[in-house]
Amino acid sequence: MSARRIDVFFYGSYINFDVLGEAGVFERPFEAARLPGYRLEIGPLANLVPDDGSQAFGILTQLTHWELDCLYTGHAREKLGGVYLPEAVLVFNVENNLMPALCYLSHDKRRSDPDPYYVDCILRSAKDHGFPADYVEYIESFKEGVFAAV
Repeated sequence: MSARRIDVFFYGSYINFDVLGEAGVFERPFEAARLPGYRLEIGPLANLVPDDGSQAFGILTQLTHWELDCLYTGHAREKLGGVYLPEAVLVFNVENNLMPALCYLSHDKRRSDPDPYYVDCILRSAKDHGFPADYVEYIESFKEGVFAAV
């Protein structure tokens, strides 16, 4: 019997399969997706904050509970230093169908400038996944500091 997989929306460094591989989650089928009502912030790590006039782009894929635990209890907390908690969201896939998914968000209000290497990791994958050009430019703006982009 195989472990049940859950639909998950990734938006930060986890849209990069090299980063996922570091945490023991290897490439699998995915599709680009968008989450309305949230804005991406990077400072120092990626996070989504509620914003009715915005939308965030990412990927929709499936992971097991064990993989999610490895990512968010192990990798995100221990290696990256961020605490992220799951929230249920509704995302639009590439066919514009509404899909339920889990999305992990941080409630840590401390902010600092992001590491340009971290931003580049997200930026490369955003381009590879075909995110809209204005969204890619928005991500790139974080290389100049978090307050330049927000």
